[in-house]
Amino acid sequence: MDRTPIELESFHHVYNRGTDKRIIFNNVEDYKFFIEYLNVLNDTEIKNSHVPAILKNEKSHPEETERLVNIIAFCLMPNHFHLLLQERVKGGISKFMQRLGTGYTMYFNEINERSGALFQGRFKSKFIDTELYLLKVIDYIHLNPKNMPGSLAYEWSSYHYYCGDNKFGHLFQLEALDGITEVPRGEDYRQWLKVQNDFGEIEHLSIDGKEA
Repeated sequence: MDRTPIELESFHHVYNRGTDKRIIFNNVEDYKFFIEYLNVLNDTEIKNSHVPAILKNEKSHPEETERLVNIIAFCLMPNHFHLLLQERVKGGISKFMQRLGTGYTMYFNEINERSGALFQGRFKSKFIDTELYLLKVIDYIHLNPKNMPGSLAYEWSSYHYYCGDNKFGHLFQLEALDGITEVPRGEDYRQWLKVQNDFGEIEHLSIDGKEA
């Protein structure tokens, strides 16, 4: 199975791609909408039936409300995405991913005058059970665009936040890592990632066992 039971405070690498490997982000606006959905849908007080109205209003996430998940890292690629999430409330990851998949599909279908499924089934997830695994997943996610022009300058990931920029900073709850592991930050992380190339032990993170 692709998913194991999710316990409170556990970390999971979550990913999905377009059906038939189709492109799911056509332009800058698509990336921006998905990132905004990562923010506004991560709220325990939202009822699923209210999601369409919330997305239409593009309401910002209120700081005082409780989040379903902690977002630790992400990367959006043209035909797939990777998220590193921590479960904050029971069923939080499943509820968050259901909202995200439904909401973004509604947006994408309306903009492109299409209908039907956008993603290749339900999201996939891998339970992270060691500190080393957690560190490797963070680096793996940030290096996902390594074969694309610009590579580490790739805009649509949390890499820049780890390097000290505040890009997309409103999304992340890295304090969830406190007491569990220590990740280099700022220029130290930029230099660290340049020499990370051994991911043999987590090759199973690639979508369908192939390079994602």
